Amino acid sequence: MTIDSDLEGQIAEWRAYMDRRRELHRTDAEELEDHLRSRITELTQGGLRTDEAFLIAVKRMGSLDDLSREFAREHSERLWKQLVLPAESDAPTAARTRRELPVMVLCAALAALAIKAPALFGLGLGEDDDAAFYARNLSLFALPALAAYFAWQRRVGLPVVAVLGALFVLGAVAANAYPLDDDAHTLVLTAIHLPLALWLVVGVAYVGGDWRSHRRRMDFIRFTGEWLIYFALLALGGGVLTLFTVGTFEAIGIDAEGFVGQWLLPCGATAAVVVAAWLVEAKQSVIENMAPVLTRVFTPLFAATLLAFLVAFIATNNGIDVERDVLILFDLLLVVVLGLLLYAISARDLTARPGLFDRLQLVLVVSALVIDVLVLLAITGRITEFGFSPNKTAALGENLILLANLGWSAWLFLGFLRGRMPFARLERWQTRYLAVYAVWAWTVVLAFPPVFGFA
Repeated sequence: MTIDSDLEGQIAEWRAYMDRRRELHRTDAEELEDHLRSRITELTQGGLRTDEAFLIAVKRMGSLDDLSREFAREHSERLWKQLVLPAESDAPTAARTRRELPVMVLCAALAALAIKAPALFGLGLGEDDDAAFYARNLSLFALPALAAYFAWQRRVGLPVVAVLGALFVLGAVAANAYPLDDDAHTLVLTAIHLPLALWLVVGVAYVGGDWRSHRRRMDFIRFTGEWLIYFALLALGGGVLTLFTVGTFEAIGIDAEGFVGQWLLPCGATAAVVVAAWLVEAKQSVIENMAPVLTRVFTPLFAATLLAFLVAFIATNNGIDVERDVLILFDLLLVVVLGLLLYAISARDLTARPGLFDRLQLVLVVSALVIDVLVLLAITGRITEFGFSPNKTAALGENLILLANLGWSAWLFLGFLRGRMPFARLERWQTRYLAVYAVWAWTVVLAFPPVFGFA
């Protein structure tokens, strides 16, 4: 039987979901895929259309989550061994892993050295006079090394390398060429938005230059969540190491705080950016379901918090303060909501029917959407009264961007819950919207300082 391209796409989505269920080995997933194809062949030979045959075959095979749990019970030792032992692999994979380790160490070392390089030119880390320099350049110390690691790992071509290099140079020029005072509002905006812009540049290296691929963009979204988890774990371990370092040396009369503040913390933090990425790549089978698990835990908690805020807002009739710190807080809250939505989407079976958790996510998104509208009303009121400023303009743009994302996400969620559109449309919408965030971040970094007179 010749299976058409649409069916192959459906099977590819099903297999991608199975591959993310790391309780299953590759051979297990291949066996299940063979079984699925055999069932589809039988059903199509019986007169069904290919799309009908696919859905019926998947349904007859049972819930994928049930299959994963069954395999996990049968092979529970696999997960523990993956935590502490190198995964069993074929010779080419093992050779590639041996090559990647020294390259990772080299990139991490370059990141660690980069943050100390300005000291050679009299820019001391921790000095109040140089704090502004480090604030706007912080992302330029570690992220180029991380992008270089992925460019090497993905074997990207020279055109992609040239684009990556040009974007990092553009970021460096924007951060340092503008005459920004230490107390300039646009300096703070640059320090906030440049890391986001350059992180998406790292994403281009991560996907091997194939940024147009919807599936590869979703892979980068998953990587970002897993990287955050590993980086947080490394930070916790680094904190313990720091405490022991200071305490043990103090016991013999040596003050190690200078070494810790000038070398251990800055070099360790920048190197950890690369190390965390390597850990995600090396131990995907262990950590990659952690972000969706945390999403399951925190989605109802955040939904309850947002609903409680809306009830309190209505009951007290208090307006929203639009000071800079408050605006940053609300924007971070909305970004967290989007993160919860993204990682729930990334781990969901696209063929599964709507459930209670999907309805809970809709409540979360709608609550965030209402809060976004309230914040926008407060911002526009202040702009009408006092005029535009860098902070208010940035907050206005960001909340409009979030409003569009949340609003259309809520509409797509509602259509999915009512059975009028597939869940895959919601996934594609989120991955396509990454370009909007990239354009906005670069706009704030490049255009805001001259537009607002470098104030």
